[in-house]
Amino acid sequence: MRDNSKVDDMKIAAEAFSLWALDKQTIVPFSAKTTVERLTLDAIGLMYSARNENYIQAISQSTLDNGRCYAIGHRSLFSTQDSCLINGTAIHGEDFDDTFEGTPVHLEAPIIPAMIALSSIISIDRDMWVQSIALGSELVCRLALVAPTAIHRQGFHPTGVLGAFGAAAAAGIAMRLSPKQLASALGIVGSMTSGIIEYLAEGTWTKRIHPGLAAANGLKAALIAQRGFEGPRTVFEGSHGFFKAFADPSIKQDLSLLLSWGNYWNVDKIAFKPFACGTMTQPFIDCAIAARKKIEPDEIASIKAYVGEGTVHRLWEPLVEKQSPSTPYGAKFSVPYCVAVGSIYGAAGLAEFTEDILRNPEVQSLSKKTTYSINPDDPYPSNYVGRLEITKTDGSKYEFLQSCMRGGRKQPMTDREIVEKYKANCHYGGLDDSSANKARAAVDNFFLGCKSTAYDLFSNMPV
Repeated sequence: MRDNSKVDDMKIAAEAFSLWALDKQTIVPFSAKTTVERLTLDAIGLMYSARNENYIQAISQSTLDNGRCYAIGHRSLFSTQDSCLINGTAIHGEDFDDTFEGTPVHLEAPIIPAMIALSSIISIDRDMWVQSIALGSELVCRLALVAPTAIHRQGFHPTGVLGAFGAAAAAGIAMRLSPKQLASALGIVGSMTSGIIEYLAEGTWTKRIHPGLAAANGLKAALIAQRGFEGPRTVFEGSHGFFKAFADPSIKQDLSLLLSWGNYWNVDKIAFKPFACGTMTQPFIDCAIAARKKIEPDEIASIKAYVGEGTVHRLWEPLVEKQSPSTPYGAKFSVPYCVAVGSIYGAAGLAEFTEDILRNPEVQSLSKKTTYSINPDDPYPSNYVGRLEITKTDGSKYEFLQSCMRGGRKQPMTDREIVEKYKANCHYGGLDDSSANKARAAVDNFFLGCKSTAYDLFSNMPV
């Protein structure tokens, strides 16, 4: 057994978070209730939207064990691990889920599936649902800010590796672990987290599964910590810890962010995407849609995007692949493709990332006309902006700017827009209006404080 008598727990990040998160005096801001309600509704719509997709079918058909946990939109019940895997993959599958702008990471996809699975094991009421998800999300946001862009640069997917800590934290808080147990859960899941970004090379599916794995591993880490299994408390700052392994050492780290909790919050600054694609592509799509009102696609000779250097390796290179994506999924991380569909269709929803649209000659032509130039004054990663310079065939030039990510903290989506997105996602997944409204009413009732549990909420989801 370790001797804690000579250790200041508040100087160890996992301990500092655990003591604060489990303190009965810790109160999340009122805005967190609204944020968590939005995250929950958004997640449900996304789980329905992807339920018939081939990648979800592949996972659901691979299960070996029966269970008692729900996968939203499916009739079968699954083990806790498979429930997490299916739900997390479905939420993130089309890259239409929430994002944290400080450095791109997703919250609902790794955290909510762990809580759905846990709700079949223990009773979780509305207040605990909000508290657990808000605090788990806050941990992920702070972790993402320790060394902005460093995890991506090291070759890892932040949602896959950081999301596991959020899932472990949320599950551990809902389970009412002791601070020692919760710190151990974080230490344990540090050895379970993974997710490389090589999917970028050919637009393959592995990014989709990362949040599902994070949810499953986070929940498992909390469960075994509850039984006394110990993990390293210095999982974050240790000489062999998370940031040593998962962050590019050339990026300065500020681990002090993990030692002082409650002095400010990030959870109410979570962004909701208006477009079904990568986070940093979004402002450029708004520029393209604005350009569409003035310039016809067949009038365009070339498009130049001015971009932050930190986005190039994910969204622009190799340029040949980005100008002609191999798959509809790969197209979601191609600014040339996203600009093309925004210019031609005035949209970039689920319907714009299909095989038919990918092979559309007009889309292919315009994608190949789009190149980039690094703007040294681009504010990435502190703010996501868009700037397009379009040259017409007559030689005239036009510039279009988007000053922030629409749906983010500077231009948030309205409640009506959140509901419209939810309904559109349900319809895409084959749910009719009556069923979509039933599911939404169940969410509304749960958050109004009716005497129901999270298990009641998800057991009443229509299929």
